[in-house]
Amino acid sequence: MRAISPNEELPRARIGNTDMRQEDLPVPMRPKFSGSVLTVVPERDREVMHSIASELRMRILQCIYRAGRANVNEVCEALGLPQSTIAANIQVLERAGLIESQTVKGRRGQQKVCRVPFDEILVRLNAAESPARGDTIEVSMPVGLYTSCSVTAPCGLCSTERVIGLLDVPDHLLDPDRMRAALVWFGRGFVEYKFPNNAKVLGADVEALEFTMELSSEVPGTNANWPSDITVSVNGVQIGTWTSPGDFGDRRGTYTPRWWKLGGSQYGKLTTWRVAGDGSFLDGGKLSSITLSQLNLDGHHSVKLRIGIDERAAHPGGVNIFGRGFGNHDQDIVMRLHLRHSD
Repeated sequence: MRAISPNEELPRARIGNTDMRQEDLPVPMRPKFSGSVLTVVPERDREVMHSIASELRMRILQCIYRAGRANVNEVCEALGLPQSTIAANIQVLERAGLIESQTVKGRRGQQKVCRVPFDEILVRLNAAESPARGDTIEVSMPVGLYTSCSVTAPCGLCSTERVIGLLDVPDHLLDPDRMRAALVWFGRGFVEYKFPNNAKVLGADVEALEFTMELSSEVPGTNANWPSDITVSVNGVQIGTWTSPGDFGDRRGTYTPRWWKLGGSQYGKLTTWRVAGDGSFLDGGKLSSITLSQLNLDGHHSVKLRIGIDERAAHPGGVNIFGRGFGNHDQDIVMRLHLRHSD
């Protein structure tokens, strides 16, 4: 199946029959997009869960999906409901990232055309359960609050509103305004973050250390087939390398701002890096033999996380680090210290 350009016009079905029942709408005519399954974790994606909990909003989603694309008036005609009702519910779906809208020229001025960027919505009931409040320490670090960096172009920063500093000028990654960054990218080198080691302050024993972050490769423009070896180190110890398959730009990220061009990086993969007594793991799979004891958490008042592209990487394809307000997951870099139960 060929890839679909984000700007390519999609085929559409005619839905302007007010006598048409929802179940009689035509079967989907829109092309299938790669990576078009939206995975929802109830505890994390509350806005999405709220959106799909409404029978009316689900009917609107199905109506637009089956049509390929539709404007508000067409949805009103298909469902036989007032424009105000449809418009208000479409806004809810837009905020949750379940509908993408574009303003285009119509016969009578401007009109908003909507489409559904997913073929399926999967609600995960088997997501890892969060530990009890007393058994974990969680710190969320904005992606721009790195304490040191050394990178090469292409590189840059942007907030949810604008680009920060100058693009492809490595020194501008030290711009004080970087604390507002929601997306950081670079070709080679590293950024390093310093998290507080609150387990040491509490005098608690750590059973496992975990980092969760949304990552992708980096290429000028976008290329889904652009492998990159992204290496993660903790307290100066390399725990392992993940080869990102590409720089994803086939569709707008769920939380990526509307002003961000569709020709650029849109989203990444949410990765979970875990170090415990039996080794290091990536998304549950064994990554390396580096264990928690080798990180010497007791000897440091902070936990240093380094994300980078090694000079010797077989696939030096750069990295995008997505933060809150960008990508498919509305979060910054999250560190969790899982504490050992006291007997």
